[in-house]
Amino acid sequence: MTDELVRQEARPPFTERRADVGVGAGARLWPRIWPPIVAVVIVLVIWQIVVAMGWRPVYVLPAPATVGGALSGMLADPKFWSALGTTITRALIGFGISVLVGSLIGLAVSRSRILRSAIGSLITGLQTMPSIAWFPFAILLFGLSEQAITFVIVLGAAPSIANGVVSGVDDVSPQLQRVAHVLGAQGLRMYRYVMIPAALPSYLAGLKQGWAFAWRSLMAGELLVIIAARPSLGANLQFYREFANAPGLLAIMIVILVIGVVVDSIFSRIASGVRARRGMGIVRL
Repeated sequence: MTDELVRQEARPPFTERRADVGVGAGARLWPRIWPPIVAVVIVLVIWQIVVAMGWRPVYVLPAPATVGGALSGMLADPKFWSALGTTITRALIGFGISVLVGSLIGLAVSRSRILRSAIGSLITGLQTMPSIAWFPFAILLFGLSEQAITFVIVLGAAPSIANGVVSGVDDVSPQLQRVAHVLGAQGLRMYRYVMIPAALPSYLAGLKQGWAFAWRSLMAGELLVIIAARPSLGANLQFYREFANAPGLLAIMIVILVIGVVVDSIFSRIASGVRARRGMGIVRL
């Protein structure tokens, strides 16, 4: 009884233990956040030095503080959030359709040798083709409309997703497939319970790359296909360029960059979690 009381008294209070846990979490988080913080600071310093050297007039290349002021004013404007909502909605719709189309095509190609021989190279060719090259044709088909933008987003993103599925299925171990076959997994059951779960890391890589292509296609589309009464980030970018508003233009570019970085980090965290659950994490020696 006395030993138990001694052990209880030796334990730190609850608040102290919670503080220790918080410090531990902060210590684990700091190594992840300081490299990008340092990188941003270096970019800002170089930017300020270039402005101070007078390489370009300040109305063409404004200082970081000027762009920061334009960005803060933009964030306080309801019209900016309306434009951001339009762009995000277009991105989600286009990427969602791309995921559906790319996944179905990837599964079909991975299951059929004839289909792979017929369109496998075509999918890779579409993946390497610049999305902006599709816009003249899309405008002829759909005019200056939402359909034209969505059409190009899907053509830009779906091939990467399809190739991710095909690559993932090709990398599934033959031994795993034979064992699953012996246990009774055939046809769709083989794909549902064996092939698709095993191909998930490559599929996530395809989704990540597909999002990058979708986001780039969307930005190009909003610059070329400006729809009346539909404000967007791309339309604002074009507006600031026409009026030579360099601070506003750079502020919009920063917003576009931040959105891309945030979504990319989300995909990276999901992929890291999947690899960690499968014992595929990076070993640092």
